[in-house]
Amino acid sequence: MKFQALLVSKDEEAIALLSPVLAGFETAVSCCGYPEAVCRITEQKFDAVLVDFEDPHSAALVLRNAGQMVHGRACVSVAILADKTQLRAALGAAGANFVLYKPISIEQAQASLRAAIALMKRERRRSFRVPVQFPVQLRVNGKAAVEGILLDVSEEGMDVLAAQPLFPSATVTVQFALPGYDGGIEVQGEVVWANPNGQSGVRFCDLPETHREALKQWLQANAPEIPPEDPEPVSHCRLTDLSSGACYVETESPFPERSGVTLSLTAGEMEVHVEGTVRVMHPGSGMGIEFVTRTADDGTAVSSFINFLHDNRGTSPELLISPRSLSDDKLSEEHASTDDALLELLYRHDSLTQDQFMQELLNQRSPEAVGSDS
Repeated sequence: MKFQALLVSKDEEAIALLSPVLAGFETAVSCCGYPEAVCRITEQKFDAVLVDFEDPHSAALVLRNAGQMVHGRACVSVAILADKTQLRAALGAAGANFVLYKPISIEQAQASLRAAIALMKRERRRSFRVPVQFPVQLRVNGKAAVEGILLDVSEEGMDVLAAQPLFPSATVTVQFALPGYDGGIEVQGEVVWANPNGQSGVRFCDLPETHREALKQWLQANAPEIPPEDPEPVSHCRLTDLSSGACYVETESPFPERSGVTLSLTAGEMEVHVEGTVRVMHPGSGMGIEFVTRTADDGTAVSSFINFLHDNRGTSPELLISPRSLSDDKLSEEHASTDDALLELLYRHDSLTQDQFMQELLNQRSPEAVGSDS
């Protein structure tokens, strides 16, 4: 599987180090300066964009353009910083997913890019599109239905040619049928890009699980070359803190804030699988993950796991983490008050430096704090 990366930097030493590291991850690298980068991002598909923050304003502009998903595929972004005080601006306003600090070492680059490559594989699969020619109906913001033609479809969205132009960010209700699937599919979507000729890209929102599974099976049956799931563990990590609603994990390869992950927790004969959202990312150090509890059983499973650890002192839990999505569609910015101290710490991490966060994390640990290596 070959990826394409754009490296925006004038630092020949950084370019010389990063190019072979990326090549080791089956990633071809193109290099350019800031002005050219904005044009190339709009004209060409890149799986990853790495930007040197030597000029913070220009670098932020490049990253914001990279985040527009012009070609229907999410792009993984990496900020290269010489000044660690730029971290919050790079991750926040500029929208970087990962960070590399200068002077860059091979070990640092490999650790950070390992997680980035795992996300790129997942996004490649999520965005893999099968060409089709199906009729489709779209209702924009609840208005009258508009006829269209479905041009291609993926697990996460579709390209459509509508009888009249759509507009980016518009909410649409989409109805279409898959051959061999009874009942058809109706789903809410968001227009992520649109052309004046009526062609648009629509991202599915809250696709029902029955429809999602049917669509996944149909794609597999009709696209033999669909990228495979990555079966290998993607992150060597150590579970240090665990509550019913969250955990903190030490790892050299943390996933970015707002990304969706799947966790597999094992201790003795007990195993729990739970989905989560990364709320805190400390580059090269660790990440704080909020558990996504879609059902009461999800929350009960984690609580049972914690009780098992308390009842079996000395048992070391094992943890495997895999990426689910670059941007978690289950993410909520509204935080209800909770008595879960770890989860509350994750919610207010923006007001803390990394050192302050780690000190508060240490303060709330009990003598029986969880710890594992995997």
